[in-house]
Amino acid sequence: MRKISCVCLMAVFCLGICFGQSSDEVPEPSAIIHLTKEDFLKKVADYQSNREWKYLGDKPALIDFYADWCGPCKKMEPILEELAAQYNGQIYIYKVDTEKEKEVAAFFRIQSIPYMLFIPQEGQPQQMIGSAPKFYVEKVIQDILLKQQVNDTME
Repeated sequence: MRKISCVCLMAVFCLGICFGQSSDEVPEPSAIIHLTKEDFLKKVADYQSNREWKYLGDKPALIDFYADWCGPCKKMEPILEELAAQYNGQIYIYKVDTEKEKEVAAFFRIQSIPYMLFIPQEGQPQQMIGSAPKFYVEKVIQDILLKQQVNDTME
């Protein structure tokens, strides 16, 4: 019986190698980028050095502040995954875990989650508190984040 188990395991392993798959295959990277405080300071805004808002990114961004225990936050996750794929290359979609990155959450005075921050290339960020359907988040992306890009191409 033991020999049969070993043979079966070897067969599965060999088939995985033959078809380019293995049990420790690395999954595709997510289009959503999880930020630590250090990442936030480099990619979004260095609030420690500069109290005035200055966005550091090269594309507009949506930041989802969430916590693992938050039901409405979990409801937003598949919506944000779809939007990340849909707007890939046009905007960044970031996530900040408010339980792990308390200082970043405190900087924005976040008291309720989900909390989304829409950051255009130019101007001030806009906030949205609570969960929302995909069409609504998509409209905000179009109206706030991509509006400037549309205007730039029309000129």
